[in-house]
Amino acid sequence: MPGNRELLFLTVGALIVAAPTANAAQVSRETDIVTLRLGERILVDDGSCPAGQIKEISGAKLGPTGVVRARKCVSRTGLRR
Repeated sequence: MPGNRELLFLTVGALIVAAPTANAAQVSRETDIVTLRLGERILVDDGSCPAGQIKEISGAKLGPTGVVRARKCVSRTGLRR
């Protein structure tokens, strides 16, 4: 029978495995993003990135006024379902 410490590790491990690895919604404008959580990724298809890429907004770090956003262009490969 596992002790409290082992049970804690098993619980944390199960939560990590159950968490989605790519949690990315897609919107057409950056202004459509009302709230952004730490670590959340949202794809913005506004045409501001080069051909074959899409803008990714992510909750990068926690600042004094809330979550600080990071913006970068990422490849569209693998996005089509």
